[in-house]
Amino acid sequence: MQRMGMVIGLDPEKVAEYKRLHAAAWPEVLAMISACNIRNYSIFLKEPENLLFGYWEYHGTDFEADAAKMAADPKTQEWWAVCMPCQVPFETRQDGEWWAMMEEVFHHD
Repeated sequence: MQRMGMVIGLDPEKVAEYKRLHAAAWPEVLAMISACNIRNYSIFLKEPENLLFGYWEYHGTDFEADAAKMAADPKTQEWWAVCMPCQVPFETRQDGEWWAMMEEVFHHD
């Protein structure tokens, strides 16, 4: 199992919409997350800075393949098309990233 974290900004004018969307996340999208070996997925919001922090545990053996599977899913693409206009990606993110991946620097069970 691999713990993974990512961060992105949230448009201050879209906070309520983003919360509403995630309070009723689409079942097909949730099923795809599970099918891609992602468990214990959470998104946290820090206001008033409007930072989103995502955390999940990856239980597969090929994250790149599972990420590609998710990205190819039409319902997930539709979900992203609704959510992405709410988000403000960091200029410092890596090429190909929307959410900026984070390095785990500490863990304690």
